Amino acid sequence: MRSNKIKMFILVFVLLSILSVVSHSQSISKNTISLKGTWQFQTDPKDIGIKQNWYQKKLNDVVDLPGSMMDNNKGDKPTVHTKWTGSIYDSSWYFRPDMEKYRQKGNLKFPFWLTPNKHYVGAAWYQREVEIPANWKGQKIELFLERPHWETTVWIDSIKVGMQNSLSAPHRYDLSKVLTPGHHIISIRIDNRIKEINVGPDSHSITDQTQGNWNGIVGEICFKSISPVSFDDIRLFANIEDKSVKAEIILNNILGKDVVAKITLNAKSFNSKEGHTVEPLIKEIKVTKEKSQIEIIYPMCEDVQLWDEYNPALYNMTVVLTDEFGNTDEREIQFGMRSFSINGTRFEVNDRPVFLRGTVENCVFPKTGYPSTDVASWERVFIICKNYGLNHMRFHSWCPPEAAFEAADKLGFYLHVEGPSWANHGVTLGDGLPIDQYIYDETNRIVDAYGNHPSFCMMAYGNEPAGKNQAEYLGKFVNYWKAKDNRRVYTSASIGRSWPLVPESQFIVRSEPRGLPWNKPPESMFDYSDRIEKYTVPYVVHEMGQHCVFPNFKEIKKYTGVYKAKNFELFKEELAKHYMGDQAEDFLTASGKLQVLCYKSEIEAALRTRRLAGIQLLSLNDYSGQGTALVGVLDAFWDEKGYISAPEFKQFFGVTVPLARIPKFVFKNDETFHAELEVFHFGSHPLKNISSQWKITDSKGTVIAQGSLKERDIPIDNCIPLGNVSLPLSKITKAEKLNLEVSVDRHINNWDFWVYPAELPTLNKGDIYFCNTLDEKAESILKNGGKVFLLAAGSVENGKDVVQYFNPVFWNTSWFKMRPPHTLGILCNPNHPAFADFPTEFHSNLQWWEILDRQQVMNLELFPPKFKPLVQPIDTWFLNRRLAVLFEAKVGKGKLMVCSTDLQNNLNERPAAKQLLYSLTKYMLSDKFNPKYKLDYATVTELFEKKDRPIFNFYTKQSTDDLKPNTK
Repeated sequence: MRSNKIKMFILVFVLLSILSVVSHSQSISKNTISLKGTWQFQTDPKDIGIKQNWYQKKLNDVVDLPGSMMDNNKGDKPTVHTKWTGSIYDSSWYFRPDMEKYRQKGNLKFPFWLTPNKHYVGAAWYQREVEIPANWKGQKIELFLERPHWETTVWIDSIKVGMQNSLSAPHRYDLSKVLTPGHHIISIRIDNRIKEINVGPDSHSITDQTQGNWNGIVGEICFKSISPVSFDDIRLFANIEDKSVKAEIILNNILGKDVVAKITLNAKSFNSKEGHTVEPLIKEIKVTKEKSQIEIIYPMCEDVQLWDEYNPALYNMTVVLTDEFGNTDEREIQFGMRSFSINGTRFEVNDRPVFLRGTVENCVFPKTGYPSTDVASWERVFIICKNYGLNHMRFHSWCPPEAAFEAADKLGFYLHVEGPSWANHGVTLGDGLPIDQYIYDETNRIVDAYGNHPSFCMMAYGNEPAGKNQAEYLGKFVNYWKAKDNRRVYTSASIGRSWPLVPESQFIVRSEPRGLPWNKPPESMFDYSDRIEKYTVPYVVHEMGQHCVFPNFKEIKKYTGVYKAKNFELFKEELAKHYMGDQAEDFLTASGKLQVLCYKSEIEAALRTRRLAGIQLLSLNDYSGQGTALVGVLDAFWDEKGYISAPEFKQFFGVTVPLARIPKFVFKNDETFHAELEVFHFGSHPLKNISSQWKITDSKGTVIAQGSLKERDIPIDNCIPLGNVSLPLSKITKAEKLNLEVSVDRHINNWDFWVYPAELPTLNKGDIYFCNTLDEKAESILKNGGKVFLLAAGSVENGKDVVQYFNPVFWNTSWFKMRPPHTLGILCNPNHPAFADFPTEFHSNLQWWEILDRQQVMNLELFPPKFKPLVQPIDTWFLNRRLAVLFEAKVGKGKLMVCSTDLQNNLNERPAAKQLLYSLTKYMLSDKFNPKYKLDYATVTELFEKKDRPIFNFYTKQSTDDLKPNTK
């Protein structure tokens, strides 16, 4: 009796132990075995694992999946010798003596992109033991790897199953013939090297510039048990005219004989206020052995709900296959009833015009280094985008996981998806390389995996290719997809203006209609109509913006994952080395205000452009690579930086935007302010009987003029005239900033403009010596306690290598090898008495254009550490030079004002410059002119001495495509 009890106890203990082990090692449901958890692991840097049959040995380390090697702290610490995946056009960091301390072990800080904790490129092996249930016998068994990176080879025990290399879609292996019930070992070799297939080292699918060239598997990892007669693929084609869905169904039958079966289709809405359940449709079919295909037209009824950005109504289509032996396969597919089509030069969604207000997503995931695979993370991103007025996103040379499509479906967001290639910088298209076939294979995998999602509206091969035969290749690529799948529209590539056109493209993504014409006084009359008038298909602006802002060093603490912002740390330390560490926050905010001004001006010009189909910003959030491109009003985490909010941005980039064509922004008070008002409107419906209002206020908010415009209907379109505003400015008797505000159906937009007196009071300048050089008289006056105003435009030597425009750095000065401009606007103190008669903010605004644009700056590198100028240009963060265009100082017993911008010439046509000169002169004549800082005379004169000064050397010979010599 006791012996039996002991045996029973042991049996129960063993069973519980087995159950415990199974539950710990693999989660089993009826049809799925999860493979998430701990795996054996080993790196294979010498690539000997296949030759030595590592699939037959126990690996020497462990990792947790899903995840990357970096998540598991595996790989090598980066060093100066690390071979990165990505181009570096400015390699000066490797050679500059002042960067030596950042090249030391333990203090590695390079500026090109974020620094991973660990780095590894090569083969790595992942292995675990599995138990296959007895009831899976006779089933189709599939291994599902949602997002590996990027070449996988699979063994079951000692049997090699195959190899896959998709960067964009799940890797799915049919294991039916090798995965029998019982105990097995699965080995997966993952290789993230660029080998025969080269998509381009700067492609966002693989480059260290953004997500990183990681090694691992993320997302779902599992075995699936599938009926022997099953669905291989189901493609749903919505027809909104017929209110029906065509289901193209590919069937797989591994029974070895034909069988009779029935298919049931049943659609039901799940996210609409009013539910809609469609009558099921049952169809009897004969399923031949191997693979076969059928088509079923499924009526959706008269009250079908359509999907778009305003009403993203979704359906779940449940499709059930039951064969004569009782085998069942069931799939649930999320889809929407929508059409995305082209009418002339416009896109239409469900036969209604749409304007794409988009951004480029560059695969920036600063905590993980790989894209999120959960829906909530993507919903957060798309909600932020919608809050900023966007309805569209382009994925630059990569395709997101399923979760992104699901989130975009739910929120009504239009996606432009690309193959995983930027076929440039070492690879070409159309020249017979392996990339040619890979693009077809990969885009087919993308459409197979995500093609039913209504948010998937546009597709291209990828970004800016190279190759003398690229146009011919891409023309065939576009024709292939136009013939194969009409659920979206296709273009060849997203390109800059120098790339060849591909006439087969259904739409164009190209960079011609962008940029600010600020080589002349700013105005808002201009648009880009002349740049697109020759095109007869929809034109979307390629990578608009790229206006930079100074780094936000508060962001450093956010990098708590596998990447660290060592680039930001370097920039911060260098700023402090140049005695400006305490100004970082001011530089961020001041440069941010100029960045917003640039985005507003450029976006509004696009919204004023007839026949334009959309905009893709580069970008709403920062880009972490290519030298560090701080072009976003949001940081890399999609968080605000503090100088503009979503409602403010949406005023000029929303569904309905009031616009004003203003011939200039700087006036004299003997002129009349004039504006032509219009509206951009691409809402869900036309607006009826709308009355628009306008008002002009002064800097205190006092209304000085206002009015209403004629009531009218507003169709879905742009360039819709509303009326004019005219205001004589004679009542403005002193320098003043005014603001025009226009409201249309609760949508508001506004513009600052400036008014200066045409005639200024005469000042007695007798005790100020005005000069253009520090001559003997100036030196004598300063020695004897007098006042000197040095107007030094054109004579600066120390600083003349710094090229200042009014607009800020484009993309960044490292990637483009110090292509001008080099600065990010100005910082000043508007409350300083020097500006008492020159209204200004602490940052650049449009009245500063005629004072700052293409004017010299002074390099204050030899000035005392605490010295601060009155007007300080913000230098590129790669060099952080201490600059000035205006400063005051005590020199000897005297007082000196120095200005390196032109305040002398053509002042009748430059009222802001004239007013600034007046304000500075009046200040110098007052008892408030008492400079805080003291300088040696020699320190000042050094600014204007001709002598050898260091010339910046980039060391790298190669250049970005648009800086290469034009050999055409």
